[in-house]
Amino acid sequence: LSLADTDAGAAASVNAATMNAAHDAGLRSAMCSVRWAFEDNRSRPMPAAAPKPSELTHLRPRNTRAVLHLLGCVSGTASSLYLSSQPSLWAWLAGQVVLAVFLVQWFVFLHECGHGVLFRSKRVNTLVGHLASLFCGIPYHCWTPIHGMHHKWTGWQDRDPTTAGLVPRPLGRAEKLVLDVCWRFWIPLFTLVYRVTNFWNLPRLQQLFARGATTRLVNAALLLLIYGATIWSVGFGQLFRLFGLAVLLSMIFLDPLMLSQHTHIPMQVSDGGEVAPFAARDQLPFTRSLRFPRWFSTAVLLHFDAHELHHMYPQVPGYDLRRIDFATDNEAVWWRWIWMARRLPAHVFLFSNRTQS
Repeated sequence: LSLADTDAGAAASVNAATMNAAHDAGLRSAMCSVRWAFEDNRSRPMPAAAPKPSELTHLRPRNTRAVLHLLGCVSGTASSLYLSSQPSLWAWLAGQVVLAVFLVQWFVFLHECGHGVLFRSKRVNTLVGHLASLFCGIPYHCWTPIHGMHHKWTGWQDRDPTTAGLVPRPLGRAEKLVLDVCWRFWIPLFTLVYRVTNFWNLPRLQQLFARGATTRLVNAALLLLIYGATIWSVGFGQLFRLFGLAVLLSMIFLDPLMLSQHTHIPMQVSDGGEVAPFAARDQLPFTRSLRFPRWFSTAVLLHFDAHELHHMYPQVPGYDLRRIDFATDNEAVWWRWIWMARRLPAHVFLFSNRTQS
């Protein structure tokens, strides 16, 4: 990808101790100074340093805000399903497009509840997280440990369970062909593989997490039971009519959004050695944000696109991330980044980084 990249390689090669010591000299001077040629934060004031987490204690979960988002998502989902059940082709198509938007928002809710930042109550977050998991096809108790480990090991590509599969390795011709074709024609292969390998691979989860195996198994079984009962009562054909296109569209949208966050960025590889995790505020060189229109980012994504700020301050609710007075370096305008990323073959985009392409 076209970049004006000065210190990204150096910043990504230092170890955790060096990164922690760099805070004394100022976080911004220690981090990579990557500037996308198309980033859109030039108009934002640039504070001298990122605020400390202790300075953001006022940005706590707000039940009123969360309820409004949840009610909007529930009513939008119900309305889109009503439209999708109508005999009119145009009503069905409109319903599917609208439903796809809210399926994306259900995924955002799953993410926020997993962090415990949508509502103030842990119990309510868990309850809403299970509800969101029904629309995402991801067992909630499988999501939370994997995503927690992702935040712990961001920057170490082979230690992060969500990026370990993208550690550079030789690829066969058939594998390259499948990846390149799916990427070129917007087939959401990554989103499907991401969900199956990370959240439905129970043996792998057992290897990663010794505790909670029974809870994860029961959660996954109940989710499958609910899906099976819904198919039996509604009928596969009708269920496919109500959800089929919407699920596909939501996955097509999530594919580049999820890949944008940590893919094609220089990462560390531990090669099985003992390494220390990067602190949350030191994960910026390994993270990328996309900037969507403000209304869409606020109303639909709950600022899920502000991924650098999220990694710096995972305790801050997504709907408050843009209130943090700090302009990150590695943010790109969404459509420009997607356009540039799609120009690369998938095997290059996925298994190399921007210093190599």
